[in-house]
Amino acid sequence: MAFTRSDVLATAERSPAAAGARDKNAWVGLFTADGRVEDPVGSQPHQGLGAIGAFFDTFIGPRHITYRPDADIVTGSTVLRDGELDIAMGPVQLHVPVYIRYDVREGGDGLKIAALSAFWELPAMVGQFMRAGFGGLPAGLQLARALLVNQGVVGVLGYLGGLRGTGPQGKRRIQEFLDDARAGDEVAVRRWLGKGASVTSGDDLPLTTAELLSRIAAARPRKMIASGYSVVVGLDRDGRRDVLIVEVTAKPFAIRRIRYFTEDPVDG
Repeated sequence: MAFTRSDVLATAERSPAAAGARDKNAWVGLFTADGRVEDPVGSQPHQGLGAIGAFFDTFIGPRHITYRPDADIVTGSTVLRDGELDIAMGPVQLHVPVYIRYDVREGGDGLKIAALSAFWELPAMVGQFMRAGFGGLPAGLQLARALLVNQGVVGVLGYLGGLRGTGPQGKRRIQEFLDDARAGDEVAVRRWLGKGASVTSGDDLPLTTAELLSRIAAARPRKMIASGYSVVVGLDRDGRRDVLIVEVTAKPFAIRRIRYFTEDPVDG
């Protein structure tokens, strides 16, 4: 079935709407039967409608979540949303910069979300919690209890895996990579790439190093997020927002995959 940019984006937009309304049936019903949620990227994914429902019960249902969009990039059946989450947990107000990727496909009765990947920094959110002091203790205990009840010990450990990753050091390295790319230094950029590194436009279309440099050289970097071993950067180029997803290895640091997402021509 043919679908338009508007169709794909509307499917993605239903997710924060249902989450904001705390409508479990509506939110879980957005996903395919084998749907996958990785939130944040780097933590253990939740696969299948049962696991997605338990994710909702743990992280969405008990709190008020508002998504504030900044820009949306649609390419084929993929949506990348650049924005911020406002999360109210009792007296604790969290502000979480985020990139959310939605992979959409035909689900038999319309478009469904096959995968949701949320790139945000769990250590930074924990830091916000800590700064709340004793006022945040009840909310923290509530979250810990919900994790244990809905996810079990294995699920708790899987979620805490989101604390691991490339972190601030990786962000600094990617900023250096971007500086080299914007300066047009192809030799320096190649040094950042690990053996066998993949560079593509979107997920699959090969992109040469020269083509990548020409895009980055004309762009102004914006928000940068390290989530697990991925670093995501927004790029303003030619009056639009592009998004770069960079996957890295930590020791030794090297870039193993770059995906450059740019908006498809508007088709309706």
